[in-house]
Order: sequence, then structure tokens, then C-alpha cells
Amino acid sequence: MRVALVVTTCERADALALVLATAAAQSRTPDELIVADDGSGPATGECVGQWARRAPFPVLHSWQPKAGWRLCRSRNLAVARTSCDYVVVVDGDMLLHPEFISDHLEHARRDAWVQGCRLPLDEAATARALAGLPLAAAARGTRLGLRRLQAARLPALARAAAGPGNGLLAVKGCNQGFWRDDLVRINGWDESITGWGPEDKELCARLAQAGVRRRTLLWAGLAWHLHHPPADRASAPHNREALARTLAERRVRCPQGLDSHLR
Repeated sequence: MRVALVVTTCERADALALVLATAAAQSRTPDELIVADDGSGPATGECVGQWARRAPFPVLHSWQPKAGWRLCRSRNLAVARTSCDYVVVVDGDMLLHPEFISDHLEHARRDAWVQGCRLPLDEAATARALAGLPLAAAARGTRLGLRRLQAARLPALARAAAGPGNGLLAVKGCNQGFWRDDLVRINGWDESITGWGPEDKELCARLAQAGVRRRTLLWAGLAWHLHHPPADRASAPHNREALARTLAERRVRCPQGLDSHLR
């Protein structure tokens, strides 16, 4: 099975460089990596170019002009560029455990998608990581609360919790795995949703309505989230209406999505 790692980013080249370093250090590297760039400037292009020259797998830069927050379109463009069987999607501020890709593939099942967890680094730990401190040292002292229970990689426990864990983690697009043909079937992310949230929940609602069940990664597929200020929520009410319509109409395909980018 061939796997593509899609990394979303927008004007945060320092964080992206750390994420790409963790991708290159995987025990099972992706067959290709696509940076889904929502209108970043030259610094991001230079970062991607540097990693394209040194990574042990193809690194592609999928860029679109800046026209507001168009995360859904950015992800669709990236998925349209890959022919890999499986797609793992992460945000460009998620530092990946060395077994991250391996864990996602171990838990991949037909007619299912995988939800991974996000382990937050606080502001001080993020500054230490960006300054070059190894992740284990940078994360020391971060307040995780109950999430500290998820911070260890325990493969046997992860296998047992893949179903029961569905009620413990919210749907979050920063760490998810999908069969590409499932994304094509539901037409990918809904590009009528722009700005902050809940594009991830809307996509996964359509997957559920298409008969694609959820599997949750607990104690596997670990990824640490670099701190950043909260995003502008002004678009949230409109976007929640889109999710409500999808649920009310039992919609499987969105009208404005991935198919407009497929050759």
C-alpha cells in the first residue's frame, strides 16, 4: 500500500521545517509528501525546496493564491495530486512520533477512516522546540492534563482501543487518515466552507453517511501540536450551518469539492 502524507500550512515556515524533519525521520517513510500551502510567501517555498532536495521520498509543493482561509480547497488540491492508496493528513504544526506513519497504516482498514490525537505543547515548550531543542526535552513540563494518559506509545493497547476510543476523542482534521478512493467518493472537503471550522466534522459526517466507519488512535500515531494564538472564529456560525445541512440531508457528496481538481 502506498501512502501520501499531506501537510497543510500557511505562513509558518519555521514550524513546517520541524514537521518535515519529523516526517523524514519516520521508521516507515511516506511514499510521497505533499505540502498543501494556502497562499504562503517565499519562505515556505524555500523550506519545501530544501526538504525536496534532502528527503528520502518525493516532496511536492501544492500552492494556491491567498484569498482568505481556504483550507478545504488546499487539501483537495493536494489529494488531487497524489495517486497513493492512502492519505494521512496533518497540520503544519504537528510534530510526528517516529512511528506515526507506521501506526496509521497498521490501523488502516477498508471502509474505515482513522482519527489520531493531538498532544498540545504550551507556549514555552513550543519556543524550545523552534529553537532546536529535541522534542522530548522541549516537551518536558508541558501541562497535558488527562491527555498525559495518551502520550505514551502502547501498540497493544492502541489495537484494543481502536473502536472504544471513538467516544474519547473529538473529530480533528490535524491528524487523520483516509483511503483516497473514499475521499473521491464523497468529493473531498467542502470548499464552500472557508475560514475556521468545522470542515473536518462535516467531511467525517459525510464519510459516516457513506458507510465509512471511524477508528480512533489512542496510544499510537502520536503527534505534538505547536502552540499558536487562537484562530479568528468569525466564520464559525456560517460553517456550522453547512455541517447542520449535511447531517439533516444525510448528504454523502458535497457539490463543490475534490472533483473540480481531478484530471
